[in-house]
Amino acid sequence: MSVPHGTGSRRFGEVATLYDAVRPGYPAATVALLVGDARRVLDLGAGTGKLARAVAALGREVVAVDPDARMLDVLSERLDVERYVGTAEAIPLPDASVDAVVVGQAWHWVDPVPAAREVARVLRPGGTLGVVWNRRDESVTWVRELGLVLGDGVAPPTRVAAPDLGDDFTAPEHHAETWTLPMTVDDLVDLAATRSYVVEAGAERGAHVAAAVRRLATTVVPRSATDPRLDLPYVTDAFVARRR
Repeated sequence: MSVPHGTGSRRFGEVATLYDAVRPGYPAATVALLVGDARRVLDLGAGTGKLARAVAALGREVVAVDPDARMLDVLSERLDVERYVGTAEAIPLPDASVDAVVVGQAWHWVDPVPAAREVARVLRPGGTLGVVWNRRDESVTWVRELGLVLGDGVAPPTRVAAPDLGDDFTAPEHHAETWTLPMTVDDLVDLAATRSYVVEAGAERGAHVAAAVRRLATTVVPRSATDPRLDLPYVTDAFVARRR
């Protein structure tokens, strides 16, 4: 979730329970790709444990690190794993103590040079770093309109660039998976409330976004006559690199 070198992402703790309820998880095939045959996996920027739970479901030992204790409190209610408050630039683990590191929806918060160096330090030789993002599929017209609402008229990027991991890692290999998440209109409004730029903008901006999202969802988004839910399309981008 959040591994910042600044302070912005720590505000996610204000909406930790809502974040866990409405933010998407990760496709099982992508999670399996991220962890490979690793047994002990560090979820760096674990947040409320969306990715950690998926890794644990594969039977792997999970260690969770996040800078926001409130996020880890929510994680602990859902998953009993080793967990620490810490950042990507100063990981509170010994050298060569994990087989893989996964970073879900968080690499953009880190200072990449010291973060990559720290990840390399805690990885065992030959271990892997998997960086993954969920992004809304902006090729769908109504999703593109949603992005404009959330971005105050500025469209989000349609592609995610490969992370620069420095000389300690091989070039990251890219894997993309498309899927959909069924949601109610209320879910979509709540999802908007957990976006970092909405959280940081304050209550007035949040109320404006909520009204605009509800208006879009009830007037534009196609839905079945028998099912009130909408299908929010996602693309999950995963990048996997190996420690040299």
